Order: sequence, then structure tokens, then C-alpha cells
Amino acid sequence: MSPHADIVEEMNRLMDAAQEQKLRLRLIGGLAIKVHSPSANHRALQRSYPDIDLIIPKRDKRKLEIFFSRMGYLPEKTFNLLNGDRRQIFYDAETGRRIDVFVGDFEMCHKLPMRDRLDAHPVTVPLAELFLSKIQIVELNRKDALDIISLLLDNEVGHTDAGINIDRIARLCLQDWGLYKTLTITLCKVEAILVDDNPGLDAEQQQRVLERLDTIRRVLDRVRKPILWKMRDKVGTRLRWYTEVEEVNR
Repeated sequence: MSPHADIVEEMNRLMDAAQEQKLRLRLIGGLAIKVHSPSANHRALQRSYPDIDLIIPKRDKRKLEIFFSRMGYLPEKTFNLLNGDRRQIFYDAETGRRIDVFVGDFEMCHKLPMRDRLDAHPVTVPLAELFLSKIQIVELNRKDALDIISLLLDNEVGHTDAGINIDRIARLCLQDWGLYKTLTITLCKVEAILVDDNPGLDAEQQQRVLERLDTIRRVLDRVRKPILWKMRDKVGTRLRWYTEVEEVNR
């Protein structure tokens, strides 16, 4: 079974096959945002998608190699041997396209626990985790900022998983001061892009995103902080608060 040349068609092929085989693969990253955000097709927010990012429960990791072999992909054997408990990579030899699969939790600059969170949506991780997976990037690039803007443009900030669940975001930020710190920094970066370097949104769209950014900021400012969190806050950025992420090259 050969992979499709079009990455969106390929994403749909993989997710359909995973559902048929009752494999709890879920999308994360830019393509997951595209599922929830029609604005990702807006001329100002469009971008290319070189890879497909996924996450799977730890108990299902042994099924990955068989599944992707059937779907036409090869394992990155050395990487998977060394890192297979938390991340595995598969690739299409013909196109070079990469499938990046996080196992159990999402771990990059910060760790996002995913236990009991992969059933909120049948195709992607929940919107709160999807938002955090982008906002946790310390070295934010423009495409990731556009993804955040797309997500906020099309999805309400609320108190359930039907939207971007601010209660879930607040809970994780209270457990991890570093995640909170990166989030506040990244919110400012996204806001600066909208105000100083608007990618092409009209006034109403720009205001909607700014209001949702402000909602997140206000909720996190008001929430009661635990003592250990306050102690870490006093140390601040004198100590590194995030994990440095190395690029994975084949």
C-alpha cells in the first residue's frame, strides 16, 4: 500500500486505517490544526506541511512498526531502538516524507501528559493540548505562530474540550512553572506578530485572536498559584526552564 503524494490525502489515509484497525493514533502538530481550523487555508495563514506528527498510547507502541509497514513506511531503526519508549520515526523511501510518532506523552521543550486525553477527539489530540503543543515552542518560528493564530481564529477559548479548554491549560501551567513561562513569552510573540506584522487578517479577525490571547492571559494571571510554583517563579529565568530540543536528521 503506497503513500499518497498529497500530504493531506495521506493523513486521511493513515487516520482511516488506524480507526479501522482500532489503533489509537491521534494527530498533533500543524496538520491537526488544519483539521480544526478552516482558516489554515486563508491566504495569509497557509503553509506547507513536510511531515505528519502523531501520538499513541504507550501500551500500543508495539503495533506501530507493523502498522506503518503495511502503510508503506520504513522504520528509522537506530532512532527507534534508542528512543522507542517515547518517540518513533517512520519514513517513505520514495518521497522522504517523515512520520513522527510520540509515544505516551508529548515531550519537546516541555512535557504535555496525554494519559486519558486521547479519546476526546477521534482524529486529533484535544484542542487545549494542540494549542499547548505549539505554544510550548521556545524558539518559535513563523509557521508555528501562524498555526497558533489559525487555531485561535477558529476555536473558542472555554471550559470544555469542545473548544480550547482553558481549565486544562491552567492546570498544566500550575503543575509546570516552565510551561507557564514559555506560554507567557510565546503569547507576547504571537501578539506582536498580529499587531506589528499582521500576516493579512482583517480587523475583525485580528481582534478576535487578540481577545482570545487576552482571555488566556487573564485566566492564568488570576488562578491561585501553589507555594512551590511561587518559589520557582522567584528564581525565574536565572535557571533554564525548558528542555533543549535537538533536530532529528536521517
